[in-house]
Amino acid sequence: MPAVRRDHVPQDRLTLGSIIEAFPPRRAATIADVWRAAPSPASGPLRVRAARLEDIAAIRALQRATAPYAAPWTLRQLEHQIHAFPEGQLVAVSDGQVIGAASSLIVKWDDYGVEHTWKSITGDGLFATHDPHGRTLYAAELVADDSRRGFGTARALFQAQRRLTRRGNLRRIITTARLGGFAAERDAQLTPELYAMRVIWGDIDDAPMRFKMSQGFQYCGVLHGYHPEDTAAHGHAALLAWLNPLYAPPGPPAYMAPQRQQLRSA
Repeated sequence: MPAVRRDHVPQDRLTLGSIIEAFPPRRAATIADVWRAAPSPASGPLRVRAARLEDIAAIRALQRATAPYAAPWTLRQLEHQIHAFPEGQLVAVSDGQVIGAASSLIVKWDDYGVEHTWKSITGDGLFATHDPHGRTLYAAELVADDSRRGFGTARALFQAQRRLTRRGNLRRIITTARLGGFAAERDAQLTPELYAMRVIWGDIDDAPMRFKMSQGFQYCGVLHGYHPEDTAAHGHAALLAWLNPLYAPPGPPAYMAPQRQQLRSA
């Protein structure tokens, strides 16, 4: 069997491994933290693990509650996602309850770029577009229980995705943030691009986009018609990227090594 570098795990052998982690409950540091902690239905340690078929009902309930602008994944879609890339389908659990979920797939980013839509890159949610030979983890969806907002559920899921990216030696994570307040803005001259920039400048409060940027994602532009059903955003979404600082480009084929050695010594 060929030797494998310690910093590289072949993608056809990508496993969740130590992604499963327990996160202690956040301690209240301010009066606002105490106020948020009071109504919390669960206060045990937060644990991120791979999604299972028995989690599907809870995932769909979370999507209905937290993302009313889009229909929740169907049973067929969730089953296909778990089958296509089980390591990329994650849930956050506390006190035995699913309080967050994230779905992702691996793609060859050059095949999509800035022209893709949600349906085209996810195979209409079935993840038939998952390609284990790609270098990009595409974070297609992330939802978290609103009653536990501020307790690190989404942050823990993003952390697990970054860990998966590093273990698989993937180049980047690509995700999107819907421009949820775009339709409510009364400025007729406001373009989706200007809306996104005003969010970055702090002139518009768009919590989902600002949160993802706080997790290390960089703004890359706007996807027009990304999700046409999302009328509040007029179908637009911001394109965001996180680069893996530990990414190691694949080395040259073995037969080229002597040639490179000769060039160095010439």
